[in-house]
Amino acid sequence: MRTSSLAPAAVATPARQHFASDNYAGMCPNAARWFMEAQTSGHEPAYGDDRWTLQVSESLRELFQTDCDVYFVFNGTAANSLALASLCQSYHSVICTPVAHIETDECGGPEFFSNGSKLLVAEGESASARLGKLTPDAVETLVTKRNDLHYPKPKVVSLTQATELGTVYSVEEVCAIAAIAKRRHLKVHMDGARFANAVATLGCHPSDITWRAGVDVLCFGGTKNGLPIGEAVVFFDRALSEDFAYRVKQAGQLASKMRFISAPWLGLLENDTWLTNARHANAMAQRLYRALDGVAGVERLHAPQANAVFARLAPAAIARVQAQGWRFYQFIAGGGCRFMCSWDTTPGSVDAFAADIVRACA
Repeated sequence: MRTSSLAPAAVATPARQHFASDNYAGMCPNAARWFMEAQTSGHEPAYGDDRWTLQVSESLRELFQTDCDVYFVFNGTAANSLALASLCQSYHSVICTPVAHIETDECGGPEFFSNGSKLLVAEGESASARLGKLTPDAVETLVTKRNDLHYPKPKVVSLTQATELGTVYSVEEVCAIAAIAKRRHLKVHMDGARFANAVATLGCHPSDITWRAGVDVLCFGGTKNGLPIGEAVVFFDRALSEDFAYRVKQAGQLASKMRFISAPWLGLLENDTWLTNARHANAMAQRLYRALDGVAGVERLHAPQANAVFARLAPAAIARVQAQGWRFYQFIAGGGCRFMCSWDTTPGSVDAFAADIVRACA
């Protein structure tokens, strides 16, 4: 009798979860379900005229309780760069922190799309600055530094919420910065790549840290919170979005099959999945932070307020952890390591990672 030469199928083992970035995670189930709803809905108008994009735009207006203009782009760099370009002329400048994503990680995109607007980097030594935050005083210092026409005229204040160092601006902090911005005739841009994580921490209404606090435009991140792709640019000051659609098109950010970017947003907004995902990611960061408490050779840099843990380890310990196959970044926080949790990070992954760090530091 002939026998098959095929070996029995191996039992699949779950892929290891990593702590390098919340971009590593895939689609959350709700987003995937609505993606497939759009896939099976038949032919739809292109370039954002489909029912899915219109429905999501209305849902975001309901979420923020205001009549805002909503646009969708592929990624956060495009969202920030195009939003800032809509607020600036080429001779203007944007005030940000030394660790702002627009300063450190967007390859000159904001300057490129604004035809040369300069980024003015605030001080980095104060207690707030070391936590990745701007302050009203820092904004005032840069605005009043010079007022001659040889200096790029300050036009925008850019806040990251949650910050690149895993901290969160309170409602009062946003209001105070926006107040000085308005007094100095500046617009306020919010890089909200992890906006959901900030709202989950603060427990406030999303309008309270955006337009009610004085924010003019928000780049609302979805990719890091369970979407496959796509960020929403939300203009609370609708006058500022004039011709923004042309900027999106010119930059190659206008998706012909827009419904596949917008429809998964329904999965995030449905039953506040966006907050559930963010709360879970934040909770996993807290779990990791607690697991590293008191570990010899681990210096926790500051308590997490969102979904990132920052810690300093000896180079040899870092090498041993990485030799175990774990991935994480070291380029932020003065040589410290950043451990990022995601909407799908499991307690088991956190515990296994922490255990390997403890062994590496022993």
